[in-house]
Amino acid sequence: MSNHIFITKKIESFKKKITVSSDKSISIRSVLLASQAVGISKISNLLESEDVKNALKTIRKLGINYKKKKGIYYIEGFGLNGFDIKKKTILDAGNSGTLARLILGLLIKSKYKIKLIGDKSLSKRDFSRVIKPLRLFGVNVRSKNNKLPIELLGSHFLRPIKYYENIGSAQVKSCILLSALNTPGTTVVKSKKSRNHTELMLKFLKYPIKIQKTKTFDKISIKGLNQFKAFKYNVPGDISSASFFIVLTLLSKKSQLTIENVNINKSRVGIITILNKMGAKIKYKNKKLYNGEEIADICIKSKDNLKSINCSPKLNSSAIDEFLIIFLAAAKSKGISKFRNLGEMNKKESKRLDLGINFLKLIGIKIERFGNDLNIYGNPSLSLSKSYEIKNFLKDHRIFFLSCIAALTLGGKWKINDKKSANTSFPKFLKIIKMIGGKIN
Repeated sequence: MSNHIFITKKIESFKKKITVSSDKSISIRSVLLASQAVGISKISNLLESEDVKNALKTIRKLGINYKKKKGIYYIEGFGLNGFDIKKKTILDAGNSGTLARLILGLLIKSKYKIKLIGDKSLSKRDFSRVIKPLRLFGVNVRSKNNKLPIELLGSHFLRPIKYYENIGSAQVKSCILLSALNTPGTTVVKSKKSRNHTELMLKFLKYPIKIQKTKTFDKISIKGLNQFKAFKYNVPGDISSASFFIVLTLLSKKSQLTIENVNINKSRVGIITILNKMGAKIKYKNKKLYNGEEIADICIKSKDNLKSINCSPKLNSSAIDEFLIIFLAAAKSKGISKFRNLGEMNKKESKRLDLGINFLKLIGIKIERFGNDLNIYGNPSLSLSKSYEIKNFLKDHRIFFLSCIAALTLGGKWKINDKKSANTSFPKFLKIIKMIGGKIN
């Protein structure tokens, strides 16, 4: 089966309602926390992407059984440190940085050495940011150059820590919080603002966790060794998946889209804030609170005259996965859009800042780069007619999605490789594109 697609026509005007794939961050966290709960948890609308499937395979390898019945996953946990770990266990996180960093936090009492591996892309990513706090807890962690593979041997002499997380990484914060579950005493994390799904889920589970918020940091205190009961959870739609359809609608002619039941957690909606500052009028309808998470329908209309933005770095952490598609909106805007301190983009599945710049240059957009700062010279009349082939982009799912949206809104004849990369986070992406009216061969 071929691993590429062709797009040779712009999408025609549309007026549709859709639902996007379930939230990947919450899906992975719900699987991992269900593995530590006492009893059988029931998770509905779980994202069935490669990353989440790897999370399910991982807990099964650690002795946690699950089954799927009528769309609901039943996961049987045996409480904290309830894994049945065998000698010479090897865990494969695939492409998922979230899974790799979070599962380490749940293994800190392992009596046997565990080896954690990942795919080629994940094996290039920096794990020093979680290795350092794990060692402070008292865990024996071995790694060459702070990258995968990692060997971990747990300890029964764990100690709570006080840690200053100054990157704004939800994965680092979550690794520490999950480590604290199995550690006696109170662990304290002073964390730069980042997505807060782990804290919200622990609060929903009535776990003893306290959060003090300031403008730039959250101070989180968590008491270890408290069991929690199995739970029910219905995973909402993913704002990261929705973002591609938001920009598709903005850049299409005379179009309207409603994306139903999307998680609009304040730590995740930087893209909405940024696009609205650029002149979009994206609105929420049917807002509700579900287990601490805000959920709503997102309503978007086409916008012919987007304007440039001087984007505050304070918005970076809440839009870090969406900057690629934000860059495309900036490319079609009037004026020079400025983005600062985007180094974290190069710590993702691929060097996304570098690849995003290369992509914009490919479609004829002028770029100025100063280290991790970026000026994008927008062209409101940008229209493409040449032939383009997207390959050698390290099989990054978000580059694949970006390329599809560019082809459908800007024109040109496109051959886009790495179709299978969509399975990492959004297996139904192309199906929804076709349902809206996009022509894909």
